[in-house]
Amino acid sequence: MPRILPLGALLLIAAGWTWFVWLTRIGNLFADDRSTAFVAVHIGLAAVSVLLAIPVAWVGLRLVRGR
Repeated sequence: MPRILPLGALLLIAAGWTWFVWLTRIGNLFADDRSTAFVAVHIGLAAVSVLLAIPVAWVGLRLVRGR
């Protein structure tokens, strides 16, 4: 059964999507009138999510390059 999308490409797309969503969300947080606690919690969530996306992208890049 052929794969529709190689695993490496899927990992790169997932990491890119994570970065896009959270960076957009952080930009929107500062534009909204939210409490400091709400902003702090979401910045923490974004930081953890973006930091976890880095190794996912690294593995995806290695798979795409064939290493």
